[in-house]
Amino acid sequence: MTQPVPWNDLQDFLAIARSGQLARAAAAMGVDATTIGRRLRRLEARLGRTLFEQTREGQVLTEAGEALLAQVERMARAADAIASDGATGTLTGVLRVSVSEGFGAFFVARHLPAFAQAHPGLTVDLVASSGFLSPSRREADVAVLLARPRSGPLVAAKLSDYALHLYAARDYLAAHPAPTRATLGTQHRLVGYIPDLLYAPELRYLDDIDARLVPHLRSSSIQAQARLIESGAGIGVLPHFIAGANPALVRVLPDIAIRRAFWLVTHRDTRRLARVRAFRAWLADLVARHRAELLG
Repeated sequence: MTQPVPWNDLQDFLAIARSGQLARAAAAMGVDATTIGRRLRRLEARLGRTLFEQTREGQVLTEAGEALLAQVERMARAADAIASDGATGTLTGVLRVSVSEGFGAFFVARHLPAFAQAHPGLTVDLVASSGFLSPSRREADVAVLLARPRSGPLVAAKLSDYALHLYAARDYLAAHPAPTRATLGTQHRLVGYIPDLLYAPELRYLDDIDARLVPHLRSSSIQAQARLIESGAGIGVLPHFIAGANPALVRVLPDIAIRRAFWLVTHRDTRRLARVRAFRAWLADLVARHRAELLG
C-alpha cells in the first residue's frame, strides 16, 4: 500500500516552488537550507519522481513538479479557505505584499496598522524595497508594480495614477538663484537614481523633462534621494505622496508634472484566497480615499 505523503513535506515543496530557491524556502519555513533540501529528497524518493532541476538561479520545476504543484496548490487553497473562512471569519496565515520602496515606506506603512488591527490573526510581510518580488513565481501574494505585466499567470488591475514634481529645500532656494529649465543640471545640482541600477524603466523621471539631464548626486533609494533634497543637496523629482506634505520642501518649476501608475497584481491561482481578497479590497479603498495625496 502506498504511504500517504505528509502535508508538511508538501508545504516544503510548495515553498520551494514559490521561491525558486532552497535558501528562500527554508527562511520562509523557519528551517535551514540543509533541512529543507533533505525533506525534498525524501519527498522525491517517496514519489519516485524528480520534482526540480538545479540551475544557477535555483530550483526549476520539472514536468512532474509542475503537475504536483497544481495539486498541492489546490490543497493549499482548500486549507486556507478552512482557516480563513471559518465560522468566525477570521483571517489567518501569512500575507506577503511587495511594493516599491517609496510607496511602501511613505504611504502603505502609514495606513497598514489599521488593516492589521482589523485582522489580528494575519501576519503581514510588507516587502518595500528597490525591486519587486514576483507573484508569477509566487514570491509574493500581492504586488504593486509600476507597469502592467505583459505575461505570466497573473491578474492585474490599475490601482491609481500618481504625480511627481521637482522639489528643493527651502534653505536651498534661499541660497541659490531661482531655477529654470535652462539652469537645471548646470547652476543647480540634480539628485536622482543611479542609471545602471534602475529596477524599472518607469523610474527614468529626468528623461520626461529633458533626456540630456544627468543627476550629480545619485542613489538607488528614493528615501535617500528625499533626504538629500531635504538637506539642500540639490533639486530632484519626488512623488507628491512623499514630498507634498513635507514643509521643508518646495515644488519648483510647477509647469513640470510627471505622471506614473501603480498596478495591483496577484497570481490567478491565489487571487481568490480570503486574505488576498481582503487586502486588495482594503488597498483599493485606501487609495480611493487618498487619491489627492497621490495625484497632488
